[in-house]
Amino acid sequence: MPHAGGQKTGTIRIGVFVTGVVQGVGFRPFVYQQAVSAGLDGHVLNNPQGVEIEVEGPLAHIEAFIDAIRREAPPLSRITSLKTRKIKATGERGGFRIRESLGGGGHQLVSPDSCTCDDCLEEIFDPDDRRYRYPFTNCTNCGPRFTIIEALPYDRPLTTMRKFNMCATCREEYEDPGDRRFHAQPNACPDCGPNLWFADAAGNSIVTDDPLEAAASALRDGFIVAMKGLGGYQLACLAGDGAAVSRLRSRKRRPHKPFALMFMDTDAAALHCRISQAERALLQSPQRPIVLLERHLPETGPGESDTCNAGDSGIADNVAPGLDLLGVMLPCTPMHFLLMDAVEQPLVMTSGNLSEEPICRTNTDASSRLSGIADYFLMHNRGIRSTYDDSVLVVEDEQPVMIRRARGYAPLPVKLPQAAMERHPSGEPSVLATGADLKNGFCLTSGDEAFISQHIGDLENAETLLHLEQTQSLYERLFDTEPQRFACDRHPGYLSTAFCLERSAEPLKVQHHKAHIASCLCDNQCLDEVVGLAFDGTGFGDDGHIWGGEFFTGGLAGGFERAAHLDYFPLLGGEAAIHEPWRTALALAWRYAPQDLEFVADRFEVNDQRLQLLTRQLEAGLNCPLTSSCGRLFDAVASLVCGRTSISYEAQAAMELEALATRELETRAGACTDLDAISCRFSLERGEQPWVLSPARAVSQVIAGVGNRIRPGQLALSFHQGLADGMVRTAAGLADDQELTAAALSGGVFQNRLLLRLVKAGLRSRGIRVLVHGQVPPNDGGIALGQAVIALFES
Repeated sequence: MPHAGGQKTGTIRIGVFVTGVVQGVGFRPFVYQQAVSAGLDGHVLNNPQGVEIEVEGPLAHIEAFIDAIRREAPPLSRITSLKTRKIKATGERGGFRIRESLGGGGHQLVSPDSCTCDDCLEEIFDPDDRRYRYPFTNCTNCGPRFTIIEALPYDRPLTTMRKFNMCATCREEYEDPGDRRFHAQPNACPDCGPNLWFADAAGNSIVTDDPLEAAASALRDGFIVAMKGLGGYQLACLAGDGAAVSRLRSRKRRPHKPFALMFMDTDAAALHCRISQAERALLQSPQRPIVLLERHLPETGPGESDTCNAGDSGIADNVAPGLDLLGVMLPCTPMHFLLMDAVEQPLVMTSGNLSEEPICRTNTDASSRLSGIADYFLMHNRGIRSTYDDSVLVVEDEQPVMIRRARGYAPLPVKLPQAAMERHPSGEPSVLATGADLKNGFCLTSGDEAFISQHIGDLENAETLLHLEQTQSLYERLFDTEPQRFACDRHPGYLSTAFCLERSAEPLKVQHHKAHIASCLCDNQCLDEVVGLAFDGTGFGDDGHIWGGEFFTGGLAGGFERAAHLDYFPLLGGEAAIHEPWRTALALAWRYAPQDLEFVADRFEVNDQRLQLLTRQLEAGLNCPLTSSCGRLFDAVASLVCGRTSISYEAQAAMELEALATRELETRAGACTDLDAISCRFSLERGEQPWVLSPARAVSQVIAGVGNRIRPGQLALSFHQGLADGMVRTAAGLADDQELTAAALSGGVFQNRLLLRLVKAGLRSRGIRVLVHGQVPPNDGGIALGQAVIALFES
């Protein structure tokens, strides 16, 4: 901060400009209170870029004031820069004021929605408080933000709360600098704010004294209730009622994919799941994400590890069939807290939609699309501007890893590497990267910030594509950014690519797996050259084949070269093999264990005539594209080991195989980290790059193990260990060959916790530093960040 001739006495005037998450988080009231406490004159106001402050008084007081801003900022704020300048003193003695916000160009960060704070919770459960049981209670430290903002600066007239005029009491709170609702834009109470009502399956209002109690009663009676949450509708039923869960699955058309659960608190969740300190902290954080936790399972012996049912835990087996993880979250709004308090049981809490459709946002939309799913509705009249799914995280090495980035995290930006900025001395071009088709999310850059959208979903229908278009348009408007460069996936058939081509005739087409590695490096602010491991289900390769088991060498500045890959094998029936993994199992037998082809065909009840037809199809390469996909390899092994012939959601078979392997490892007290006695070893064929990692021996061993009736859990663990060993040997060989010291792991396969742990341990034992994702998902939800950063380095 500038000094006045080095003197600490005398009156001076200093201008302060703060950027970051500083609107909608109680920052101006905080500044006001600090200035008044320091005896300073001046003012504070919002502008489209951040917060402007002018203070006048003794230099020592001003320095203490600025130090307090840096150290004691409100809990939901995030300061990215604080700049000061000396300006001419005015002799102002009118105290300190909050001025009206300024409009204009530029952008500033937007706060995500935040969980109800302890002070507001105390009010809604206090019978003597005027907000007793009021489900829209909030203050400057909590409540809706991003989901209600229509434009910046963040003031009530520019939010969906504009139609609710504050009553005299709420207005008094809003204007009182000593009140925690001072300038809380969504401030409301039962007399002037939004209200709830209970409705039947057709959306017709039902007269009741207490809509929340009516909803709780319906849930206790086994009904399905659709409720309007922060970012859209949710569907709820009792987690312990298997019949209710079955009805929800049938109506939602979601036969097997696991449901998330809501518990009142971590103590309740701990009755059903193991919770570490790091997981507990994440569950209780203001973001309130879904956290994947290991469920309590019945004690088993070594021969009883091949089922993953909940036993007597009280959670219905069909909540997460075949899996040993539960997605757990705690209440995040007053409505959720009040409902959980009334029900007194854990609830299934899942997105309010038919499978693969966008979440319902409006009451009209919900009445139309959810009437065949929900028995009742819990509706309200506070508008939702941005649809928001629940974020999903998992804790590894005591650090949170993002699986789905949405509520609580978007639209906060990820910092771009400084080296990318230095390539554009005249100003960084804004980039729009449109991601992939599965788990879509886009990325819009502005300066050194990458704004990654909330989870959009799979681009499989017009409704989700419209959601992408609307959200992308909102981001450009909120952050006052018009992209000059465009990036997309190389796959010619992706809707995300077609969407990008509508904006630019010549976008940068980025290879899918290179974008994965670039995303991981940006996530870690790493500019070193590394060995990159990109393992997933599908990505269009530079050679026209389907990639998915890739090793790269290189970095953000110099680009990436494919250095090794899983051996190619045919995908029998093309896309049909994704949904029917027995096809890939048969193709692997044909490719690597032809002597066992008839045995595998018998396992999947493929008769001789059909086997002959399929064999001829494989020999002719008819609708049998070649792939190096690790995801498809997992599917095939799961099909062989578990007998699963079809799947209803992505990675279902692989997740069930992981659960079997994890249970097997637990029966051995977690001590078995080397290759199993049944060696599913992968062979590495070195020579001219790219090297080839072949699963031939592993496939033969799995088939032999199935034929010899080896326990499924034992086979599953052996396959995980063999694959991890092959990955580590290949990565270490490339690192030695090119004198690299770090490895970046990306792609949906690394959501497999057991495989991730084995690979990380193996690489670290060889002295290789391991980079994994944290801020963005390793799956295709993080692809757009990689596309954007590659575009910045190549432009």
